Amino acid sequence: MAYRSALIRAALCLCVLAVPLPGDEQARAQAGSDAALEQLMAALTEQALTSQVTQQRSSDAAEEARKRLDEARKSIIERSRQSRGSEDSAYERGTGALDRGQWDKAAEYFTEAGKLNGRRAEGALYWKAYAQNKLGQRDQALLTVQTLLNTYPNGRWANDTRALELEIKQAAGQPLSPQGEQDDELTLLALTGLQNSDPEQAVPILEKFLKSSRPPKLKERALFVLAQSRSPKARDLLAQVARGGANPDLQLRAIRYLGMFGKEDAQTLAEIYQASNDVDAKRTVLQGFMMAGQRDRILAVAKSESNPDLRKEAIRLLGMMGGKNELWDLYGSESNSDVREQILGSLAMSGNADKLIEIARGDKDEKLRRSAIRSLGMMPSSKVGDAFASLYSANQSADVRKDIIRGLAMQRNAHALVELARKETNPELKKEIVRHLSTMKSKEATDYMLELLNK
Repeated sequence: MAYRSALIRAALCLCVLAVPLPGDEQARAQAGSDAALEQLMAALTEQALTSQVTQQRSSDAAEEARKRLDEARKSIIERSRQSRGSEDSAYERGTGALDRGQWDKAAEYFTEAGKLNGRRAEGALYWKAYAQNKLGQRDQALLTVQTLLNTYPNGRWANDTRALELEIKQAAGQPLSPQGEQDDELTLLALTGLQNSDPEQAVPILEKFLKSSRPPKLKERALFVLAQSRSPKARDLLAQVARGGANPDLQLRAIRYLGMFGKEDAQTLAEIYQASNDVDAKRTVLQGFMMAGQRDRILAVAKSESNPDLRKEAIRLLGMMGGKNELWDLYGSESNSDVREQILGSLAMSGNADKLIEIARGDKDEKLRRSAIRSLGMMPSSKVGDAFASLYSANQSADVRKDIIRGLAMQRNAHALVELARKETNPELKKEIVRHLSTMKSKEATDYMLELLNK
């Protein structure tokens, strides 16, 4: 769902505003994006409908206007999804280059990510400056640092940025030491040993290490060392980072580590979820709940969360945890069509074939019936093969029948497809069945191909 929480914000920034906003203005634009998109859609609706009705007062014209509006909305969301994927991809390639010591490539990737002015722009500027400093480009690094601090004076990376700025200025005029990275590794090894022998002394040193301008890989390893400790101070520091007491990258990592420790940290995760406005942090908390086996907490989010993307993530996780009954209850109470589609996929993941068959046969919404059929295609043919044959006979819609054919093809159910092909009188549908059979390495499919050729 890659994916998803920033679709509307990115759509507004990329497709409507098309202009990067500095600092607080950007934050305000992102915070009000849902309302802004609703206002935009309402305005477009009114404009489109008024224009159409003025030209031709007919229901057909109004319906055409609504279709155009829906197409525009889908286009905005798709462009937004593509932009977010590009930003994440560039950012991840940049961090990978940092870990490999490829400073020039890292600077290039983070420049690319920063230009998109998305949710990772601040972090991209920080790591760009870091890479520039490693390349010995201290003047350029300081300019990047200044741009970051001017654009995000109170941002999540501000403390790290000021520490980096101080390090760059102190190192000005001094040659880079190739021994530096090795020293970092040795320091971390020493900290690991100290953590094992004297956790109380290790915690403040680890805290200082996390606040320094070390490479992301080393900071993550330092956080992992901290997460292994059972001392109260170490747990408090880990929770502090998870609550947002460090840059966003480390926060997400700390949240994941909290989820690994089971029920004892579930309450801390719940508090982080309630206090955070960051969709990525909330999504990571949900994943932490899953690792900790907190199905009830995930269900509570699926029922009460106002953000549809987070509700869908909670539903997806319930499917992974086998929450058949919970998902069925949610389907009955959910009104959002997109969320209901996510429930159908999760029902398949949880193995609830009976309920999916029930929806495929009797739901009033054809879109959901078809989605249920597609979800059934992800399940073993032994569970749903007979149901598919029955649904095929009961549906005269060519689109629905094609969905069933694709579902059987996904299951590699050559026997059922051959049976349908022998009975099918619609040439187009018969071709569709044969096309899928032709890709299967099955004796039954091969025999049917020969049967057709010999007629």
